[in-house]
Amino acid sequence: MSNLQITSIAGKHKARRHIGRGAGSGHGKTCGRGHKGSLSRAGASSRLPYEGGQMPLFRRLPKHGFSNYKFATRYEIVNVSQLERFDDGVAVGAEQLSNAGLIDSLKSKVKILGNGELTKRLQVTAHKFSKTAEQKIVASGGTANIVKRHA
Repeated sequence: MSNLQITSIAGKHKARRHIGRGAGSGHGKTCGRGHKGSLSRAGASSRLPYEGGQMPLFRRLPKHGFSNYKFATRYEIVNVSQLERFDDGVAVGAEQLSNAGLIDSLKSKVKILGNGELTKRLQVTAHKFSKTAEQKIVASGGTANIVKRHA
């Protein structure tokens, strides 16, 4: 057996710490938890940002800025190349796109982008079209209709 094999085995399995087994063990009496206090009790754990009663970092820093994220209008994206799967002369709306698995929900707003080519005449209805998408749909003999908003 060479030296290399012995060192790879030695220290491979670290012994478990036996606590509460008398003063001689080094982990008797308070079992390494100190005296009293919340962390000495069973089942104790502190929240992640808790700093021992000190004012936490997120409250010491000033608040600033504004995020428009929750007010933004989000669209589900469908490319012109994905419309190629529909039959020639068909009206394509949110329901057809949902059935084809191109959008997640009928409630979501749809935007058609001009990535790819379209060879079929389709009557596409969506909430928004990019300029190139509209040009490609009209160039293939179809129509691009925008969904009317409720007043």
